[in-house]
Amino acid sequence: MAHDNTCIFCKIIAGEIPSTKIMETERTYAFADLNPQAAVHALVVPKDHYACVSEVAKEDPSLLAEIVSTAQAIADEHYNGHFRLIFNTGENAGQSVFHCHAHVLTGQKLEGE
Repeated sequence: MAHDNTCIFCKIIAGEIPSTKIMETERTYAFADLNPQAAVHALVVPKDHYACVSEVAKEDPSLLAEIVSTAQAIADEHYNGHFRLIFNTGENAGQSVFHCHAHVLTGQKLEGE
């Protein structure tokens, strides 16, 4: 997988669009969501372009594990290790940017669904 020149998240990862970095690993980048739904609302994205989480799971399961580990590290740092992790897959499920991304919600007690 490579950089997609038309993808907003690829541009963020490349530093072409500014973001508020929360954490970075060798293969993931986490940054603050522009429309936060919790005290801490990070997006964790793989640095390589994958359209959705299912694609990551199929092509590189260890990368999916790293995305989850990055989410855990954010929650450990910002709120006693507790977090909600959400992947939207497909337009009908609310995915608006077609670069795999996990929403990490933490920093406060979250109410149940």
